[in-house]
Amino acid sequence: MYAYLNGPFTFKSPALIHIDINGIGFEVNISLHTYASIQDKSSGKIYTWLQVKEDGNVLFGFADPAEKEIFLQLISVSGVGAATARMMLSYIRPEEVVKAIQQGNVKLLESVKGIGKKTAERLVLELKDKVAKWSTGSAGQELTVVNTQQHDAVQALTALGIAKNMAEQAIQKVIKQEPHINQLEDLIKKALKAI
Repeated sequence: MYAYLNGPFTFKSPALIHIDINGIGFEVNISLHTYASIQDKSSGKIYTWLQVKEDGNVLFGFADPAEKEIFLQLISVSGVGAATARMMLSYIRPEEVVKAIQQGNVKLLESVKGIGKKTAERLVLELKDKVAKWSTGSAGQELTVVNTQQHDAVQALTALGIAKNMAEQAIQKVIKQEPHINQLEDLIKKALKAI
């Protein structure tokens, strides 16, 4: 619903910030990683995800789109809620989370409060193939999604109501058949035909 908020920070703490958008204060839950990125700034852009619950809505914020994507992948795993995913991104740097999943480092994942051995194993099992597409830079560098065109195509197809795994499979099928495709629109159209 809200892709990002861009404005002055009127309040900052390691777990929560307030952003003023045209006189309306948005309360945003953040990770320690995001706090470290913005603690010296008086304003900025925070990428957001809205959790809608029966007892109220909660807005989560991220310093960069890569951290948001990791968060969304984490909460897609059964047993990992938004609060647990935020805790994980606070305890372990986002690029280290990806590295732990890629390498099957269950011990590091289960060292996070709220993550037991079974959940850590499930994270590795369900996300290993997905994070294989990502690359991690050296310490302090931002995590980057290797192919943003593929990522954008998946986002477009899921916005049209297609299941994420089905969208990913269709896009991979098109790319295998036509590796030199370079127009996002063409990739989406051909993926729709491949479904």
